[in-house]
Amino acid sequence: MNWENNVRKVVPYTPGEQPKCGRMIKLNTNECPYPPAPGVKKLLESENYEDLRLYPSADAGELVEVLAEYYKVKPTEVFVGVGSDDVISMAFLTFFNSDKPILFPDITYSFYPVWADVYKIGYKTKALDENFRIKKEDYLEPNGGIIIPNPNAPTGVLESLDDIEEIIKSNPDSVVMIDEAYIDFAEEGTSALSLVEKYDNLLVIRTFSKSRAMAGLRVGFAIGNEKLIKYLNDVKYSVNSYTMNRPSLVLGVEAVKDDEYFKATLKKIINTRERMKKELTALGFSFPDSKSNFVFATHKTAAAEDIFKYLRSKQIYVRFFKQPRIDNYLRITVGTDEETDELIKELKSFL
Repeated sequence: MNWENNVRKVVPYTPGEQPKCGRMIKLNTNECPYPPAPGVKKLLESENYEDLRLYPSADAGELVEVLAEYYKVKPTEVFVGVGSDDVISMAFLTFFNSDKPILFPDITYSFYPVWADVYKIGYKTKALDENFRIKKEDYLEPNGGIIIPNPNAPTGVLESLDDIEEIIKSNPDSVVMIDEAYIDFAEEGTSALSLVEKYDNLLVIRTFSKSRAMAGLRVGFAIGNEKLIKYLNDVKYSVNSYTMNRPSLVLGVEAVKDDEYFKATLKKIINTRERMKKELTALGFSFPDSKSNFVFATHKTAAAEDIFKYLRSKQIYVRFFKQPRIDNYLRITVGTDEETDELIKELKSFL
């Protein structure tokens, strides 16, 4: 058994439960409750499956081009990967190679410490304050890189763009990654994309999994300085040139093209989120003001774990994190209006 001495041992990331049952309301993994754009369905029905015998485009050229046009950047400033998880993982491997620790919040996307461990990257977590906000001063010390989700997961809190810019500006010798998986659900003008041309150490990461309703196809991307993107591609091509499958590339293009459908879907989710906040408040819940597609809620008298178990017995799945500081909170994805009605009805019944 001596071979085990050379095994890279890590504690893996635990994804949200993917229940296999009939009737259920799935509000535990922040998926979009609505289908992808109509053009995606149309193309999916007409796609030539003969092409699946061929390798996909290694540079994801057509998807890169449409993303560059949509976000008004150059194609050389866009990197595409298999979901934002793949993009962030590749970015950790590429940019976090200093002898100094990288920095990220203590309450955050729980994949960050896993990537740090698997790539043997030293890290420090910085405690959020009592309102689940970052303290920007914590990110002004020497470091080997920074990653901040904005809005944060699992709290839904959106940090101000001014604070984000100060952190980027104060760390010219480090790559600062802003993970914007949920930014489409926040107000316009809050994205760090507006800072990409100003700072060559900034990498902004996005996903199709939430707002574009394509979690099953695994499409993510990053936008940053041309030099950052070249370094990312160099590492990608050294690991696996063909990371993106052919259906994801062609269907991803269709999803970006239909901006009217995209904006309408966002509006429906945001409207339901705001209604859900009012309903939860009336039931005695409190939560940070979410700017994402979920609400991170705690009840004044009922234990989160008890609520979680009750809802599960009713085939309503929400996310419960048994972790310090947040073990009395539930992260509840915003579903359709009908799903929200059912959720509120069962919460009333339990309470």
